[in-house]
Amino acid sequence: MPWQQQGGGGGPWGSGGGKGPWGSGPQSSGPTPPDLEEMLRRGQDRLRRVLPGGNMGGKGIALVVLAAVALWGFSGFFRVEPDELGVVLRFGKQVREVQPGLNYHLPYPIETVLTPKALRVNKIDIGMRIVDDLRRGSTVRDVPEESLMLTGDENIVDVDFSVLWKVKPTGVGEYLFNIQNPEGTVKAVAESAMREVIGRSEIQPILTGARQTIETAVQDLMQKTLDNYRAGIVVQQVQLQKVDPPTQVIDSFRDVQAARADLERAVNEAQTYANKVVPEARGRVAQIVQAAEAYRQQTVAEATGQTARFLKIYEQYKKAPDVTRERMYLETMERVLGSTDKIILDSGQAGANGGGVVPYLPLNELPRGSQPRNQPQTGARQ
Repeated sequence: MPWQQQGGGGGPWGSGGGKGPWGSGPQSSGPTPPDLEEMLRRGQDRLRRVLPGGNMGGKGIALVVLAAVALWGFSGFFRVEPDELGVVLRFGKQVREVQPGLNYHLPYPIETVLTPKALRVNKIDIGMRIVDDLRRGSTVRDVPEESLMLTGDENIVDVDFSVLWKVKPTGVGEYLFNIQNPEGTVKAVAESAMREVIGRSEIQPILTGARQTIETAVQDLMQKTLDNYRAGIVVQQVQLQKVDPPTQVIDSFRDVQAARADLERAVNEAQTYANKVVPEARGRVAQIVQAAEAYRQQTVAEATGQTARFLKIYEQYKKAPDVTRERMYLETMERVLGSTDKIILDSGQAGANGGGVVPYLPLNELPRGSQPRNQPQTGARQ
């Protein structure tokens, strides 16, 4: 054939059976298709040895051609693993995507297939490296050139974090052809996004309670940057592993953190005491005000009632002074003598009968009212 003299029979475009007509093409992670020329040559040699006379007739050549065509057609079957997605290329151009399982494409060189690990969740560690040691097991090694970052208030903080990412289900083509090194791209974008977010924040919230906010901000910024690159990558999660001051000053930072914690505790205790005392004082004030208001209303009402009563009595007194005066006297005596013990004696009747009751003065009752209750009443008996 005319192309057999071009350096060893690698197809009509030169050596390297896995390359396309333009020299170098996308490298396929699937099986390398067989060399048809080599297969035909070996088949011819075997037939010459088998057939009598060492030469083939028209039927033999036809059988060889049919067998070669059949083998060439069966070479289009390929398998996509469960964590992969297949991208079929026709003369180097993407035509379709295939799901995991057994699939078929037109044989090489018409169509080829790429099978990236598009369904697998990948993890990248930044600022640290996990080293496997047979004696000590897995150990974490710090990478200061990646983890040391400058905060917005000009402090240095040591940040170690991990990024979980995967290929977009509809962006396998972008993942294959728009970026050359996916892991390096994700790592560079993650480190840049983290430095930007840390540079806008102060060190105090970074070390205390802003972890969730930082993770969300970094994830959003990474996703926006990768979408601008059309990388076909989705960032699933950003996990902060360690956020500490530099090793040289970590003890001083811990002392400062302890002092701030004590300050917050004291402020909280004072606020708790204030929240307890102030409502009690306000309650007592309200109680005193209500009692004073009730006393005022009661006093005013009693004064108003006494005034109205006096005016009514005065009106009746002007109409009948004697009767009113007598009535007032009797009512006063009734009110004064109503709660006392009284003995009424008819002195005229007692003197007429010659007997009767002799009035006497209870002398023993006089000192009894003047002495204290807890002292014996010996004087009265004497």
